[in-house]
Amino acid sequence: MPPHDDLEAVQKLSEAYRAITGQLSRVIVGQQTVLEELLIAMFARGHCLLVGVPGLAKTLMIRTLAEALSLRFSRIQFTPDLMPSDITGTEVIQEDKLSGMRELRFLQGPIFANVILADEINRTPPKTQAALLEAMQEHQVTVGGKRHVLDEPFFVLATQNPIEQEGTYPLPEAQLDRFMFNTFVDYPDEDEELEIVKRTTADFTAQATPTLTAEEIVYLQRIVRRVPVADHVLRYALRLARLTRPGPSAPDFVRQYVTWGAGPRASQYLVLGAKARAVLQGRFYAGRDDVRAVACPVLRHRIVTNFNAEAEGVKPDDIIRRLLDTVAAQEDDSDARRKLPDVLGPAGPRAT
Repeated sequence: MPPHDDLEAVQKLSEAYRAITGQLSRVIVGQQTVLEELLIAMFARGHCLLVGVPGLAKTLMIRTLAEALSLRFSRIQFTPDLMPSDITGTEVIQEDKLSGMRELRFLQGPIFANVILADEINRTPPKTQAALLEAMQEHQVTVGGKRHVLDEPFFVLATQNPIEQEGTYPLPEAQLDRFMFNTFVDYPDEDEELEIVKRTTADFTAQATPTLTAEEIVYLQRIVRRVPVADHVLRYALRLARLTRPGPSAPDFVRQYVTWGAGPRASQYLVLGAKARAVLQGRFYAGRDDVRAVACPVLRHRIVTNFNAEAEGVKPDDIIRRLLDTVAAQEDDSDARRKLPDVLGPAGPRAT
């Protein structure tokens, strides 16, 4: 039985989740799946890569999320001439007017915030992407040989345009792997687009009301880590990740369409995402349904498809869905075998 304080915290987080989504819906129309994935990643201490065409309110969504959580928000527009110091900050020589003494003073860059919007992250060179990579992984930056720790919670939301690829620097696999989720932002349906047009062409601007403080978010992130997960759920997540890797034990369609599969970090994020999703729904345990719910955003950017997949129009999401069906069928067969009556004893069939 989990501690009483943990159960209260789970209840509080579940209530906060409903309050946050209510505040976000005042500004953002639709995109419920995207909002849920953003919150799951944040409470699991992960980062998100949002992929979608321009004009789908990705920036507005992230800014509104920061407002609803009373967090410091910073937007960095990535361009080909952006330097690492433009993100992390720089040291300048400052002179004391009274004493005439000079000293180096560190001026913080825009990375020193709680919610970072890395807009068009693939438009900046690898050197600048590497500066962001250290901040994402270590929650710190190093300038002039000195280590500067970032404030918690720290959450990077990067956007990427899937259409226009001219003049871009594709993210290296190592940096893609640092993103917990790759979230696809799709077009709204007709009714949602009608509501968007009504809201954005009227003389009224809705705003989100702060719901949680930074200290409360850090505490709730620790609660998510304490959620128990049964061994069979852990093995389910592990099996999903391992079957994405081409090899003798992989399904035929994986060997046919996949060049590289997901690494061990995928298994970790499947479990963490399942924990966060369970807590957001008011449960202090994670099940296989939670793992299935986060499988696509966790795995889609960790599966590298080959020419066969490109030629036949097979996407990573298609492979993940087939994997989910394959693992489910394997587990059904295993459950059925366990439920069969033991009609064979050590000496053969029993006498009837």
